[in-house]
Amino acid sequence: MGAKKKARASTKAPARAKRKAPARKAAPKATAQGHHKPANSNEPRLSGRPMWQGQLRLSLVSCPVAMFNATSRSADISFHLLNPKTNNRIRMIPTDPDTGAVERADLVKGYEISKNHYVIVTPEELDAVKLETTHAIEIERFVDEKDIDRLYWNDPYYLLPGGKDGAEAYTVIREALAETGRIALGRVVMHTRERLVALEPRDKGIIVYTLRMGDEVIAPQDAFDDIPSAQPDKAMIEIARKIIEQKEGAFEPNKFQDRYETALRDLIRRKEKGEKLVTAEPVEEDNVIDLMAALKKSLKSKGAP
Repeated sequence: MGAKKKARASTKAPARAKRKAPARKAAPKATAQGHHKPANSNEPRLSGRPMWQGQLRLSLVSCPVAMFNATSRSADISFHLLNPKTNNRIRMIPTDPDTGAVERADLVKGYEISKNHYVIVTPEELDAVKLETTHAIEIERFVDEKDIDRLYWNDPYYLLPGGKDGAEAYTVIREALAETGRIALGRVVMHTRERLVALEPRDKGIIVYTLRMGDEVIAPQDAFDDIPSAQPDKAMIEIARKIIEQKEGAFEPNKFQDRYETALRDLIRRKEKGEKLVTAEPVEEDNVIDLMAALKKSLKSKGAP
């Protein structure tokens, strides 16, 4: 099963057809990340190429799988740096402060152990410490979803069977996860780092979430330690609670848009048309507010009695 499904051509021609129907044009390939897209192209699409391929293993059961990004930022507006005298895009050239420009291919990796002192690591040495998880997701444990603190959830990926031969084993693992209601934990090497991952059955497939390691998450107690412990006015809390009730609703992500990205797209379209842009006057804000008055005003603005 690949990232794209080919449309099946009909095996029967219409009765009145005297000649072979013209072949359908192949669907355009997914635009590679980093290639130019029009400013109004903001529909996320599954990449044509997996970002990782390997084996999914549950004890002695394994199958080839391919992992694809479940999210995309390719529609975000990005800018290039240009030379205003020529309008040419500038090139980033690695430079040594003593000798000047150097070839990127000649560079080596170094770890700074003290100021301006490095340990040089060769590609051969990096290969020597590669783990088996470089090419496999080994399921190690099964847990309840509620046991994973949301602080640890990271990026989602779609995990698809790597071919027809592995589809049956893939389906067995997915169905077992669905029936037990468990989340599978495993490890995989992505972008030269070993990551903890959670596997969740969804529809006919499996979603993989990278999870943050224990040494990546700052304890909430450390972050919130300096917040005063005093309880606010109960009347204020009651008004705030009513405002929350007025704004309750279903999670509908399509109703939320990045307003800054939308403004950028509008700016680019207007620039393309040669429109004269007008700068809006800055809005003055008063940082000193009466909290109770602001809460009551917010409540009334929603039509509360």
